[in-house]
Amino acid sequence: MAGTEEGAKKRDFGDGFFVRDLSDGAMALGQAGGEDVVLVRRGDEFFSLGANCTHYHGMLAQGLIVGDTLRCPLHHACFSLRTGEALRAPALDPIPRWRVEKIGDKVFVREKLAALERKHLRGSAQSAPASVVIVGAGAAGLGAAEMLRREGYDGPLTMICADDWPPYDRPNLSKDFLVGAAPDDWMRLRLPGYYREQNINLVLNARVSALDISRKRVQLENGKMYEFASLLIATGAEPVRLQIEGATESQIHYLRTFADARAIVLRAKSAKRAAVVGASFIALEVAASLRTLGIAVDVIAPDKQPLESVMGSEVGLLIRGLHESHGVVFHLGETVEKLDGSKLLLSGGATLEADFVVLGVGVRPSLTLAEQAGLTIDRGIVVNQYLETSAPGVFAAGDVARWPDPHSGEQIRVEHWVVAEQQGQVAARNILGYRERFEAVPFFWSVHYDVAINYVGHAERWDSVDIDGDLPGRNCAVSYKRAGRTLAVATISRDVQSLQVEAAMEAGKS
Repeated sequence: MAGTEEGAKKRDFGDGFFVRDLSDGAMALGQAGGEDVVLVRRGDEFFSLGANCTHYHGMLAQGLIVGDTLRCPLHHACFSLRTGEALRAPALDPIPRWRVEKIGDKVFVREKLAALERKHLRGSAQSAPASVVIVGAGAAGLGAAEMLRREGYDGPLTMICADDWPPYDRPNLSKDFLVGAAPDDWMRLRLPGYYREQNINLVLNARVSALDISRKRVQLENGKMYEFASLLIATGAEPVRLQIEGATESQIHYLRTFADARAIVLRAKSAKRAAVVGASFIALEVAASLRTLGIAVDVIAPDKQPLESVMGSEVGLLIRGLHESHGVVFHLGETVEKLDGSKLLLSGGATLEADFVVLGVGVRPSLTLAEQAGLTIDRGIVVNQYLETSAPGVFAAGDVARWPDPHSGEQIRVEHWVVAEQQGQVAARNILGYRERFEAVPFFWSVHYDVAINYVGHAERWDSVDIDGDLPGRNCAVSYKRAGRTLAVATISRDVQSLQVEAAMEAGKS
């Protein structure tokens, strides 16, 4: 596996590229027919594909070749070198391909190839269920619905969504959308016509009241019923809500849904000061966005350092310093005792002023429906390696699922957008009878001002932290280990290394 060669410049690959200038497993950036492409060598084979990821348009030439796949440096999307197919979320669409011809000691990139037919059902017809219902339309729900249709499933497919919007880019709610850099329509994961074209019955503003597993039907609060042969539960998570004395609904905001984000944007237009309660990733991303808008921000949290329980005190101190350099004031080791108008009384006796308050103290998996249906629960819906619950034909994916992670050797549940999408995709294939194990390495990213942190693996507990590079200089890899084994690695300004760590974990190397 290798990344792009240093010093690679755009050139017209139609004029030819010397074979000797491209080592095995490397790639070069250039153009073909006026479009940006990457040229990749794998042994004696050469491939040419589109230069930009179909997720956030990351530059694939700065990514990594792993086997017959091309990995994006931004958010670890994975594409097939041979077909251009998006093999794994967060990218859902393929990248284009060009024909490559080798003549003598040169390779030439020729015409652009037609897109491959995406429907290629691998299972037998008998394995396809008569109908599928997906409860939830977040990352896992859409990932599953999209994959079912991509794999050629043409049976009735219903996706039930409690939200008032079709599936959207939830990670951006606390980032670009909050600062006004992403308009509403830009947040859609699929255009409105997609659901009609794919014959997906997307039911919005609908809340499920009960799952009847034995009778194989889903009941809505309005009394409507949907029958299923296979069911995917992708109900996600809900914000932990705090009861603060004196607080009114107009003062307190949470950030989980699109409606939540729009309410904060509206409130921020007339505000000068805000208080953010909690030091979670969402809370700190909200703090960064509000500071970008010029709003004074106080962060109140009981922690010693922000993010300490997830990334340790060293990274927590770095993140704190980054926010403080942008004017955020931290009140750590504190909680909010009371609100009196615009005044917040802290547990230590201090008083703060805030025009509104955003609470970001974590989330809880939405388990009520699964519990009432009698499914096995253990701090999440317990699923096997195929993401199937204790009830045959019923699957769970995303924030609610607790699965056996082959990399840590533990049963885990994580609240990562990319993991949810990937689980939805694997659950879809298993609904079709493929019996595919979910073995992806957990990955998430977080952005604070101009600093992005990538995190691969999963470490709930560790006994040592190794820092490679310059942590204060924001160019480093931080490894979290237990008994000498690397469980997770956080990187800053080292996108390729993050991909390399992920690939090594996939291969079973610590």
